[in-house]
Amino acid sequence: MSHHLSVWRAAQLVGVPRGVLQQQVRAGALVLDDGMVCADALLRLYPDVQLEDAGIFERVQQIRDESFGKRLRERVLPSQEVLAQRLFAQSQDLADVRKHLQRYHALVIGLQKNAREWLLSRPDDLACQALEQQITQGLAQALATESVNVLEVMDDMLKVTTAQVTLRPSGHQFAVEGHSNLLQSGLHSGLLLNYGCGNGSCGMCKVRVISGEVAKTQNSDYLMSETEKAQGYALMCCNTAASSELTLELLEASGPQDIPQQEIVTKVRAVTELAPDTRMLHLQTPRSHRLRFLAGQSVALGLPVPGFDDVHGSYFIASCPCDDRNLQFFIRRNPADALATHLFAGNIKPGSAVTVIGPQGDVVLSNGHRPLVFAACDDGFAPIKSLIEHALALDCAPSLSLFWLATQRDGHFLSNQCRAWSEALDQFEYELVTHADAALGAWQIAQAMRADLFDIDCDFYLAGPSEFARTLHDELRSFGVSENQIFLC
Repeated sequence: MSHHLSVWRAAQLVGVPRGVLQQQVRAGALVLDDGMVCADALLRLYPDVQLEDAGIFERVQQIRDESFGKRLRERVLPSQEVLAQRLFAQSQDLADVRKHLQRYHALVIGLQKNAREWLLSRPDDLACQALEQQITQGLAQALATESVNVLEVMDDMLKVTTAQVTLRPSGHQFAVEGHSNLLQSGLHSGLLLNYGCGNGSCGMCKVRVISGEVAKTQNSDYLMSETEKAQGYALMCCNTAASSELTLELLEASGPQDIPQQEIVTKVRAVTELAPDTRMLHLQTPRSHRLRFLAGQSVALGLPVPGFDDVHGSYFIASCPCDDRNLQFFIRRNPADALATHLFAGNIKPGSAVTVIGPQGDVVLSNGHRPLVFAACDDGFAPIKSLIEHALALDCAPSLSLFWLATQRDGHFLSNQCRAWSEALDQFEYELVTHADAALGAWQIAQAMRADLFDIDCDFYLAGPSEFARTLHDELRSFGVSENQIFLC
């Protein structure tokens, strides 16, 4: 009987994004059986994963020495208690399988004995001869040594080091690795989970455990009622996955309308010079009050300056929602921007208090599985960077492409980040464009997109000055791109 895997585990094992496998499913190259992937079909699609024929011990040795073993070694193992629970559960499953096999073996041996006795008493009974032969051949085949399915072995190893969590009713999945709690793991996977303090005080991350086991990672000040305990409720921020498979029931945010407005006093962690006219402002929230936001959104920043009225400005968040304590902003030198003026004058330093109010903005990452194309102009790279990091965390896009236009001397102030993405990720590519005119630069990008992507059904995210975004939008529409596939930050 062929081994079956979830799409998430299948992608983990063959080392491709989930979006790539989902694209193979849509193309008909891979067929799902009740939402699961057949390991044999997966090996046919990715034959390089198949190891050379060898005995089981040689196979395990190869797995340990090759890329999959390297990925396992690079993971941080869970705590000893959690590891023991997962190994114990697998040992129970193995013991159950052995027990059933022993019973089936005894049944077949009994049938074989009865058939032979019947055959001795009736040697001319052809039906009895056929039955005895069928039992003997079947038993020989069952006891014969067969090649082991490599993915099945790798899947068993992965279940010990990494837990798979499935959310209901959405069906979203994420991995829990090492000592991370459920909330951290879900956020790092790009999911829009409901939470508040993140430290076990408010109870907003409460979920119901439908199947599997959880283990406490820290104590909680939130008092769970006896009814909630009996129904299997737990706090995501204070628990991790004890079993290799875990199913939770919870409601996730469906969009910006589900993210509450917040006001948080943060501290400046660092001010980094990215280019002569560009600074990165790194703010850090208190541990007990993190900012919930979606990639592509902006916030208002308030700065109390002695001798001045409070300075305010609206800026796109450049960091991923998966790291909700560390907020990044790209600030350009601009005499008309009071906060930028104070920043470049050195009035905003590490330790300074900055009030964050928000988030705002309705353009966020779509829920589809199409290839993603991003286009930014100058510091419009801020929301694009957040969207790209969120897409990478979700691991659901088959490919990501970035076009970045610079109209100023340091417009590509973070080109090293683009290069790092491209070198680390097979599915990411980028092109840096320079033109003094934003509209003409947008037209130039549109022609490059048409040459590279015209036949691909993509989602397009555009960020920059209005003349850049509008020109690129109109060019894409003229190429036949649907309006609901174009998003203007």
